[in-house]
Amino acid sequence: MNEKFNEYPAYDGVAPDRWASALHLFDNGPGVPHEETTVERWERAQLLFDAKDYIGAARLLAAVVEEAPEQGGPRLLLARAYYHSAQLGRAEEQLRKVIDRDPVEHYAHLMLGRTLERQGRHDEAGPWLRLAAAFAGEFQDD
Repeated sequence: MNEKFNEYPAYDGVAPDRWASALHLFDNGPGVPHEETTVERWERAQLLFDAKDYIGAARLLAAVVEEAPEQGGPRLLLARAYYHSAQLGRAEEQLRKVIDRDPVEHYAHLMLGRTLERQGRHDEAGPWLRLAAAFAGEFQDD
C-alpha cells in the first residue's frame, strides 16, 4: 500500500479538476452517480484554465459551447484556451464566431489580431488590432 501512495504525484494543493468534482461528490446522496451539468463543466473548465491546463480546459469548453452556443463567455474562453495551447486555427474560428455574434467585443478583436500575428499573417491582423484599439479608446496620431 505504501508503494502506491508514494507513486501518486504531489501537487501544490488539490488539482483543479479534482477540487471541482469533489464539490459535488454527494449532491445526489452517497452511492448515486452525479451527472455533471453544463454549469459545472463551465466552472471546472475555468479552474483548469486558471491552472494553465489549456488543453483540458478546451476539451470541457468545447462541450459547454456545443450545449450553450448562444453564450459568449464560454466561446471566448475556448478561443483563449486554443490560443494558449497553440491551436491557432481553432482559436481563429471561435473568435470569428464571437465577433459575428457581438461585433463590438473588444477583446475578441484583439485576440483575433494576435492569433493572426502568431500565424505570421500580419497584414490580416492589422485591421483587427486597429479595431480593438479603437474600441478601447486608443487612437493613433497620424
